[in-house]
Amino acid sequence: MRLSWNEIRHRAAAFSEEWKEARYEKGETQSFYNKFFGIFGVRRSSVARYEERVEKLDNRSGFIDLFWPGVLLVEQKSAGCSLEKAYEQAGEYFDSLSERDRPRYILVSDFQNFELYDFDERNQVKFPLADLHAHVEEFAFILGVQRRIFRDQDPANITAAELVGHLYDSLNEAGYPSHDLERFLVRIVFCLFADDTGVFEPRDIFLEFIETRTKEDGSDIGALLTQLFQVLDTPVEQRTKTLDEDLSRFPYVNGELFREPLIIPSFTADMRARLLDACRFDWSKISPAIFGALFQSVMDPKERRAQGAHYTTEKNILKVIEPLFLDDLRAEFEHLKTLKRGRTVRLREFQEKLGSLTFFDPACGCGNFLVIAYRELRLLEIEVVREIRSRQGVLYKEILSKVNVNQFYGIELGEFPVRIAETALWMMDHIMNNLLSLEFCLTYARIPLTTSPHVLQGDALETDWTEVLSPDKCSFVFGNPPFGGFVMRIEEKQSQAKELMRELGASGSRLDYVAAWFLKAGDYFRGNKARIGFVATNSITQGEQVAYLWPALFGRYGLEIAFAHRTFSWNSEARGVARVHVVIIGLSDRKSISDERRLFTYEKPNKDSQEIRVAAINPYLVEAGQLNDVHIVVKRQRAPFGNFPKICVGTKPVDGGHYIFGEEEKKSFVDQEPRAASLFRPFVGAEEYINGGKRWILHVSGESPNLLKSLPSVMNRIHAVRRYRANESGKLGQSLAGQPTEYHVSVIPEKAFLVIPETSSEHRQYVPIGWLNPPSVPSNSLLVVQNAELWQFALLTSALHMTWLRYVGGRLESRYRYSTGLVYNTFPIPPKGADLSKLEPLAKAILDARAEHKGATLADLYDSGLMPKLLRRAHKNLDRAVDRLYKHGGFSSERERIEYLFSLYEKMLEPLRMSTKKKPKRRRRVAVRRK
Repeated sequence: MRLSWNEIRHRAAAFSEEWKEARYEKGETQSFYNKFFGIFGVRRSSVARYEERVEKLDNRSGFIDLFWPGVLLVEQKSAGCSLEKAYEQAGEYFDSLSERDRPRYILVSDFQNFELYDFDERNQVKFPLADLHAHVEEFAFILGVQRRIFRDQDPANITAAELVGHLYDSLNEAGYPSHDLERFLVRIVFCLFADDTGVFEPRDIFLEFIETRTKEDGSDIGALLTQLFQVLDTPVEQRTKTLDEDLSRFPYVNGELFREPLIIPSFTADMRARLLDACRFDWSKISPAIFGALFQSVMDPKERRAQGAHYTTEKNILKVIEPLFLDDLRAEFEHLKTLKRGRTVRLREFQEKLGSLTFFDPACGCGNFLVIAYRELRLLEIEVVREIRSRQGVLYKEILSKVNVNQFYGIELGEFPVRIAETALWMMDHIMNNLLSLEFCLTYARIPLTTSPHVLQGDALETDWTEVLSPDKCSFVFGNPPFGGFVMRIEEKQSQAKELMRELGASGSRLDYVAAWFLKAGDYFRGNKARIGFVATNSITQGEQVAYLWPALFGRYGLEIAFAHRTFSWNSEARGVARVHVVIIGLSDRKSISDERRLFTYEKPNKDSQEIRVAAINPYLVEAGQLNDVHIVVKRQRAPFGNFPKICVGTKPVDGGHYIFGEEEKKSFVDQEPRAASLFRPFVGAEEYINGGKRWILHVSGESPNLLKSLPSVMNRIHAVRRYRANESGKLGQSLAGQPTEYHVSVIPEKAFLVIPETSSEHRQYVPIGWLNPPSVPSNSLLVVQNAELWQFALLTSALHMTWLRYVGGRLESRYRYSTGLVYNTFPIPPKGADLSKLEPLAKAILDARAEHKGATLADLYDSGLMPKLLRRAHKNLDRAVDRLYKHGGFSSERERIEYLFSLYEKMLEPLRMSTKKKPKRRRRVAVRRK
């Protein structure tokens, strides 16, 4: 049983009195530290060694006075000696140690003074021996209790995962069954963590057990660990009196973690060494949330991708849970602290509220969202208890913590992650109990485990969520559901998601997989006060998906966007990094949503966010002027508004590459068959148009059969295209096989034509739009407008149109994806009566500015850092003119532009709606015969 802090302080005071005359390093050091560890009820010999030999970097040997690998290094001096020099000497030893053995703490002392350095928190504390009782909590790490700093990308997390990965690999290669292997590793990780954080007392008894009780060849480890697991699952009073003394030191854990019998694993000497490596690592440094995800990464990366697993940093998790509930809870607490009357009662009620909230992650993976949410809730509760104590002066044990792991619910497809999630929550619970103990100088623990999180193994899209947690009892649904876009889904998942989304009211079949979670959450909360926060691919806020998903969420389920993070980079700490561009969307029931919404914007996807408060947020994650504007969705349409000319996709050969040539390939071909030179035309796609370079296409359509037959190399290409198409699966390829001289889509302009790259870098302020001339043939990566005029080019290349593209168009990763039906055809045309001819000289100025730099590519000219001054000025002049064409006085920001365009789009859509309404059927007159 761990000593209480009051007893430890009494022992520290007695120690100070006993050693107040100590002076000599050589004669008294070992006795001094044996007694010092005894203050905490820990046997020094079980954790630390004296006179540890170390080879210093200058190739000389030295001896560390007291060394606890990975935890503590002590340099002891006689009374009156310089502690500054002692610290320098300790630093030399520290630098000479391996990364694994370097301690978190260095202590230097001359018996009468202590200086303790903490390298994780980068602080130090100095005090005389007489004041040890007042500073004894600084040595709580001896008990496995210490304050934690949680950091993204902490190398300790990655190292720990790799250590477990090595053990996993060894057992897996030995043929240990996968189910038992996963359970076994979860138990081992719990023991490793428990050994370094005070769950097991004294510290390092698990390491000592493996080191001293098992054979070097590893032959008995499996049996001894099996016996240990049984002990950990047996209450102390039910254990046999003849139980091995080393085993009887371990506590009763419960929580069903050790209940299921496992096949006894067979270890080798190498496997024992790997287990010992993991045991010697300092597991007190590990974040249970991040480690849970890393622990799963010992699986095959391809399997993780197939399951849609994306691992998250703590920083990104906080982006979801802070605006979803944490910020509101913190604000409520700050308000309660200002009350003049009834503060203590209200604070106790607030603590009860914290203990009554429930949290549900329906795609919880290894539980990292649940674990971080639990940690933050416990940290807030500690602040509340601290405030209560400051008011009433005394603490009662029953109010120390109302928050517990049984408030947390999850669903996860794989059994292994389910076990990790449960264990990670228990690990975090213990860290928070240690922090509570330190904060209030008492001992608070929840071992044996009496409560458990509720994590169900199952398919969340097939599971009835109400059976996991009744929606009227659920406070928040949140998490990071599987992403996998439409084209990445396996057939079974694709069919499942399509059917579910159809049932839940989504009108389209090409929705991203993550949309199913939004719809399922909306259906789950129907009629209740919904609070939902999900990470999603940014595709559901762009392009055609908006029109499929959001009408259901807004209309059928009565939800509104309460907060949102626009597109940013979702980083990972896992092996086989999952790096994608995402958004975060928080939804609330329309009846309970606040008047003010929170919108987080990013200058660049990998930068920090800036928050703005807005009246409403629409599905494109744009501030909406009023609630009605929130429900505007842009739908794909077949024809453009007004007198805009039609747009089409460029030439699509469907030739297997047989008609397309690089510069050298074309030269070689013409050298062999000179008369074929006239059949080649420049083939220009987005790559060639923006970045330069040349490709050619063999154009044989309409040529005389006699000519073609006289060109053997050309005929070989025609036959190759026929074979390619005939072997293609599907009706299209086979129907084209009968006419191999024709392209699938043939766009061969006879005069200058306007082109728009289908994809373009998001780093460019303007998509490089412009003209090409025959005989160039545009490929299908270019969109083509024939018979375009200068004023149309001016509108399309303006900042106003770029704004429409940014918000309405889809994205390929983060690059702009220009769409005919969604961007070009839906772009609101200028108001009637606008003098479009004013734009023509401004458009020509842009083309002239480009022509000034003949050797430069469009990529060079539109590079955000290299754009020539004259070209930049020409665009700015055009932008102002186009803005004023739409609205007198123009726009002061992109936000104003998009808000105006959405309202204009809604007005332009109305006549189209009227024209598509069916005329009422005329009543048929029925003749009535008179009698």
